[in-house]
Amino acid sequence: MKIILSPAKRMNVDTDTLAYVALPQYVEQAEEILAWMRERSYAELKKLWACNDKIAKQNQERIQQMELRRGLTPAILSYEGIAYQYMAPAVFEKVQLAYVQEHLRILSGFYGILKPMDGVTPYRLEMQAKASVREYKDLYDLWGKRLYRGVRDEDGVVVNLASREYSKCIEKYLTNADTYITCVFGEISEGKIVQKGTYAKMARGEMVRYMAERRIEEVQQIKGFDRLGYTYREDLSTGREYVFIKS
Repeated sequence: MKIILSPAKRMNVDTDTLAYVALPQYVEQAEEILAWMRERSYAELKKLWACNDKIAKQNQERIQQMELRRGLTPAILSYEGIAYQYMAPAVFEKVQLAYVQEHLRILSGFYGILKPMDGVTPYRLEMQAKASVREYKDLYDLWGKRLYRGVRDEDGVVVNLASREYSKCIEKYLTNADTYITCVFGEISEGKIVQKGTYAKMARGEMVRYMAERRIEEVQQIKGFDRLGYTYREDLSTGREYVFIKS
C-alpha cells in the first residue's frame, strides 16, 4: 500500500534534526528542470510561479544558488504546509518514520516523486505550472507514467490524500488491477458534501499521522479515523471514495 500526498509551497532548511537518507529518484530530471528555469527571464519566471514581485525575486535568486546534491533536508521536514503541520513528523518515533518511509510518497512538480527521507532543497514549482522543458509541453507530460510506477507496489493499493492537481498524475494511468481510494474530508451543507480547503489539508496530515501511529497495512483500517471531529460515513462512501464528515 502506498499513500500519496501533495507537497507544500512553504519550505524550510533543517539539516540538524534528521539526516536525509538518499537523493530523490529523479534528481537528474530535477537538475534539467533547474537548468531550464535558470535560462528563463524574470518576467517568464514570475508568470511561471504566478506570484508577486517579492516572491519572484526571492525565488529567482534561489534558483541561481540552488544545490540539489548537498546541504539537503529530509522532504518530510522541509515542507511546512498545513498538512505537514498536522502530520507533525518532527515528533515521530522511529517506527512511525519507518512506516512513512515505506508507505508515503510525496508528489512534486520539481522532483517528481519523493520518499519522506529523500534530501531536498527549497524550490517553487507547482505541477500545473506551464513549464515546457525540452520537448515536453508541461510537467504532466514530462513526468508521464513515472509517478504512477513510483506509487504502484505489489498489492496495487493507493490511498489518495493529494489535491486534484497532483492526484491526476496517478489517476490517468490506473488500471482495473489497482485499488485507488480517495479520502474525502467534508461537511454536509444543504444536503451536499462540501470540502473546505484548509480543513481538508489538516485532515490529510492527521490521516498520515493516524496511519503511522497504528502502522496500518490494510486500507479498510483507515475507516476508523476519528480526529478533528471527522467520522467515516459508510452511506456516503463508495468503492473508490472513503467519505469522512465533520460533525
